[in-house]
Amino acid sequence: MLALARESRGMTQADLAVTMSRLDGANRVSQGYVSRAEAGRLQVRDDRLELYAEALGYTPEMLCRTTDTHGVGVGLVHHRKRASMGATSLRRIHATLTLTRLQVEALTAPLTDLQDHGFRHIEVDDLDTPEDAAATLREEWGVNHGPIDDLVSVIEGAGASVVVRDLGTAELDAVSQWPDDSPPLFLLNSTAPGDRFRFSLAHELGHVAMHREPGEGRLQEQQADRFAAEFLMPHDAILPELKPGIDLQRLMELKARWGVSMAALTRRALSLGVVSEWQYRNLMIEMSALGYRTVEPVTVQRETPHHIAQVVTRLEQQHHLDPTHAAQLAGLGHEEFHEIYLCASSSSGAVATPAHL
Repeated sequence: MLALARESRGMTQADLAVTMSRLDGANRVSQGYVSRAEAGRLQVRDDRLELYAEALGYTPEMLCRTTDTHGVGVGLVHHRKRASMGATSLRRIHATLTLTRLQVEALTAPLTDLQDHGFRHIEVDDLDTPEDAAATLREEWGVNHGPIDDLVSVIEGAGASVVVRDLGTAELDAVSQWPDDSPPLFLLNSTAPGDRFRFSLAHELGHVAMHREPGEGRLQEQQADRFAAEFLMPHDAILPELKPGIDLQRLMELKARWGVSMAALTRRALSLGVVSEWQYRNLMIEMSALGYRTVEPVTVQRETPHHIAQVVTRLEQQHHLDPTHAAQLAGLGHEEFHEIYLCASSSSGAVATPAHL
């Protein structure tokens, strides 16, 4: 747990040793000490445990928790990341996911009814496509035809936990895991714009629904993208709105209505045969020339999770645990707990009126 806690903070062993030495003042802590402590070759207790907790921003009780030694395991985690993301950053994300899972489990454990959920695995093959899986899940969950106004609410309503926090990198938008005997957990980067946030969440939903085990990376990523496109933009609903033809002005209008990026709408038009490869390339070139590949016009509101905040309210009402005690359950200081789980990385921006070219 000591190594996981350190990695979740993006610290090296040397970084942690320096921080602990500064906090202690009287005694220098070496990198070798940190290494031996993480390897279990010496016991960390009393004042030294308190020092560890202060340096890492977790409670001593959290640092004494037992978990699977290597966290969630790379093979059991799905993530929507860029190819340029390094191994160190990925380890930090996996450690953050592990600790987030432990925090969510600690908070929800007293509320036994929260183990029920509406998720199931849907097999895909040559006949049953990712689009079929998305349509099946929409039908099973009773999602209204047309745009999904609040994807987070749909997923939380099915029994999953959605947590939004700063993941310390712009290279990854979302990560998910479905542990045995627990509801799925979706961890989203608070720095992602609202349209990318929604598509990344739908992409992770596709992984959770379709992929029990890791497979060929590119194939699974393509399947998750296809699932996300159909889940957010069902073909029979979006096609009539794309068919009259699309230009940048129309893409802005559709972005405001469907809550997905102009680029995603253009790819959807290509996949549905509304535009040709040549038209698709021209639209993408035009968007790139205007800087839209970096920052698109029309702001989509980033959605806010409410499930864990509601859990904290129930803990207070049913178990007389106020938010300070809930923070202790999660192993966090009050301020960080409030920021992550009660403020829910509050939404930024709102759906704006489409700009005119």
